[in-house]
Amino acid sequence: MKSRIYEIMEKAKSRDIPSLIFDWTLVTLISLNVLSVILESFSSLKKQYEHFFSIFELVSVVIFTIEYFLRIWTSNLKYPRKTKVLSALAFIFSGMAIIDLLSILPFYIPLATSIDLRVLRVLRLTRMLRILKIGRYSASMALIGRVLKRSKSDLIVTLFVTFLLLLLASSLMYYVENPVQPDKFPNIVASAWWTIVTLTTVGYGDVYPITVLGKVLGGIIALLGIGLVALPTGIISSGFMEEIRLKNQSTTTKDKVCPHCGLPIGDN
Repeated sequence: MKSRIYEIMEKAKSRDIPSLIFDWTLVTLISLNVLSVILESFSSLKKQYEHFFSIFELVSVVIFTIEYFLRIWTSNLKYPRKTKVLSALAFIFSGMAIIDLLSILPFYIPLATSIDLRVLRVLRLTRMLRILKIGRYSASMALIGRVLKRSKSDLIVTLFVTFLLLLLASSLMYYVENPVQPDKFPNIVASAWWTIVTLTTVGYGDVYPITVLGKVLGGIIALLGIGLVALPTGIISSGFMEEIRLKNQSTTTKDKVCPHCGLPIGDN
């Protein structure tokens, strides 16, 4: 029974009807939860259907909680080389399990603490994380996850360089513009807002340099921003191309293997 439950909860095989039903039921429930969070932001709808939203949230949390503990229970089948305790810990601290836990915690925390509920309202926003649970059942989401994991080191370097440029540009703009615009550039942290808007080429126009040196510096930063924003895009695009190449290579190799003996088929 444990093995069958594990098979049903894992990504469905093409002919496993119960597993397919389980996958599509959870995907639908996750999508409805995200829709519910959006609809609750309309005060008129929330006031009119507050009882319905509460019941739907309760039912969803119960289902997601049962799923979470069932996955812990069957974790030794997912990690067969580990002991039961280590396999459970390996699952609990995995990325998808953390998302699963964060998606249900906002419901339970107010029941277990006396903290002001107005503070805990912020935690309800984490219910939106339930949409990330779809990644367990979607091949496209899994592809995005693999690409980000493969490009992790390159993206970290890019973010670090971006942070350095942001800090440098904010500091320079502060020292250049603060003497003439102390209200617009009161400190380096406030100057960072102008730098972010400029580097991303958004340009709201609420804060801008008025000195000649500030304008020259702003132009240079804007030009640097064009290339800087393109860096993560190029890295991620390259990751997608690599994943597609590996997938095609795997398919080609599979086609050249004998289905009976499993040995590669020669060109002749």
